Amino acid sequence: MKGSDIKKYLIENGIKQSYLSEKTGIPSPILNMILNDNRKIEANEYMRICDALGVPLEQFKPDKAKKLLVR
Repeated sequence: MKGSDIKKYLIENGIKQSYLSEKTGIPSPILNMILNDNRKIEANEYMRICDALGVPLEQFKPDKAKKLLVR
């Protein structure tokens, strides 16, 4: 998964990074680095982001990984 995919989702749904930072407890500078693909996302951060956005963990997996899950 890439942080830029999460960033795209935020933009498409009108969700501010500051809101996500507040809901997840991830500091804004760290979240910004994740969303701009300047820092790898840790598993616990990814789970908190998905939880805050109300989306399944599979939401931001690459298409190839999604296809493997379906089979």
